[in-house]
Amino acid sequence: MPSYIATFHTHLAAMRSLKNVKGRAVSAVLSPVPRSLSSSCGTCMRYEAEDTLLELMDRDLESIAEALGNEKYSVVYKSE
Repeated sequence: MPSYIATFHTHLAAMRSLKNVKGRAVSAVLSPVPRSLSSSCGTCMRYEAEDTLLELMDRDLESIAEALGNEKYSVVYKSE
């Protein structure tokens, strides 16, 4: 199952998204953002799911990246 990292513009958006995602019985945790992805609020959500779960993310979502291993990421969604 793919692993994703969602970054947000605010810490509150990360917490709201975590609540939504956990409501779907998906394993998810908040953690520090890898600096190679963002420097916004400093908090990201790491989760494993079959897809990005974009519809469950707070409106202050910055981006979603798939974790490829060895600190490598592929951005699959970027807000405009």
